[in-house]
Amino acid sequence: MSQYGYNVALPIVSSSGALSNLLSHNTAMMDWKKLLTPKRLGKTEVENLQFDRTPFQRDYDRLVFSSPFRRLKDKTQVFSLSTNDYIRTRLIHSLEVSCVGRSLGRIVGEAIVKKYDFNQDGLRASDFGDIVFAACLAHDIGNPPFGHSGEDAIRTGFESWYNTVNHVREKLLSKSQEADFDSFEGNAQGFRILSKLEMPPKKGGMQLTCPTLAAFTKYPRESLLSESTLNCYSGRSVKKYGFFQAEKDLFAEVAETVGLIRRHDNAAWWSRHPLAFLVEAADDICYSIVDVEDAHRMGYISFDKTKELLNVVANIANKDIQYHGESNTEIVKRLRALAINELINEASDIFLKHEEDILSGEFDKDLLSLSTYANHLEEIGKETRSAVFQHPDVVSIQIAGYEVLGKLFAEFVNAVLHNSKKGNLVYHMLPKEYNDPNSDEDTYNKILRVTDYISGMTDSYATSLFQQFSGISLG
Repeated sequence: MSQYGYNVALPIVSSSGALSNLLSHNTAMMDWKKLLTPKRLGKTEVENLQFDRTPFQRDYDRLVFSSPFRRLKDKTQVFSLSTNDYIRTRLIHSLEVSCVGRSLGRIVGEAIVKKYDFNQDGLRASDFGDIVFAACLAHDIGNPPFGHSGEDAIRTGFESWYNTVNHVREKLLSKSQEADFDSFEGNAQGFRILSKLEMPPKKGGMQLTCPTLAAFTKYPRESLLSESTLNCYSGRSVKKYGFFQAEKDLFAEVAETVGLIRRHDNAAWWSRHPLAFLVEAADDICYSIVDVEDAHRMGYISFDKTKELLNVVANIANKDIQYHGESNTEIVKRLRALAINELINEASDIFLKHEEDILSGEFDKDLLSLSTYANHLEEIGKETRSAVFQHPDVVSIQIAGYEVLGKLFAEFVNAVLHNSKKGNLVYHMLPKEYNDPNSDEDTYNKILRVTDYISGMTDSYATSLFQQFSGISLG
């Protein structure tokens, strides 16, 4: 039992009446004033304004100057290590998502401040925008190199290693700890970076405000939930998990501070912070529309098909699509901008329409699933999957990601957990912050340190290290 009063594992919940039991805490409404408290994780003193720079603006600034954020410049978005300078990296994607998120937050904030007359309480529409702005900037900060294939590589690498120690595995990790690696999540790694790894040894790591951390956490639950629970609850926020066992108490403190609704007494599982829906929408808007533009720039989708896909949302009359001798590239840029603007306005309207259900924890869908363009966005997704994600150039990078990270994970885990001649040599390849020989950490935390190191790598660094380990490069 932790200091926040829940057990590690969730008991089996029968399918009969399960949903009502799970949502038994949802009789109360979340409170906007508490949801937007400027309190920082790990700090007790009240923060003073400096030159009208709000706590949420400071969150954004801290993220921009952080090392994990800078490393996103060399992490795969879709096209890894592209030679096309226009194509978006994970860093550019994060910046674009933050801009869309700020617009969403301010539009929603303006309406909510007016609805509840919050001006007298010192809450401003810009506060909503700044929280979403910062949370969006950080939303991919925990992603390993090579995109989602990097996450899969760590999962399969752990599974492969764990199968080799089958005879003693129950002595090494608890079921909850095992689930953290078995379904490894960049989202949980991101929360770990923000709340612990960056700027240690202070409690709370970067000590961001609790609203920013809560809005960042799109999946506010631990990794281990029972099969019956997952089967009887189909909400969006339960599809993945948002924090490791090692940071469970830190997220519980965030949730308690901003007043999130607990979904179950015996599991670390809460409803989303309302602004997390806007963070998700900003990400969905960007990758849905921007992937089409990038695919066109790379030559995977023709101009005519790109124009068709984007203009369903941009909605420009055919006679007005081309003017003043614009190139095809400029036309695509304009359609992309108009499509994003249209989706921002619609997502904001959807959020405000469902605001009370969101505050009660009853609403748990991605906003764009309710868009008038939902079916067309699915068509865009099918087109990009077919033309881009299944293209040999992209697939080959994904395969390389498995090979690179799978080998690095196995080598380093064996080095920190097993004594061998090769392992001792590999151990010395770990930077000092990951290889304290005098540490009395348990197996779980030793493996976490390996995932910290690997997740923090850029595509280029991971590739170079893999080449050294494979004897391809000895320099």
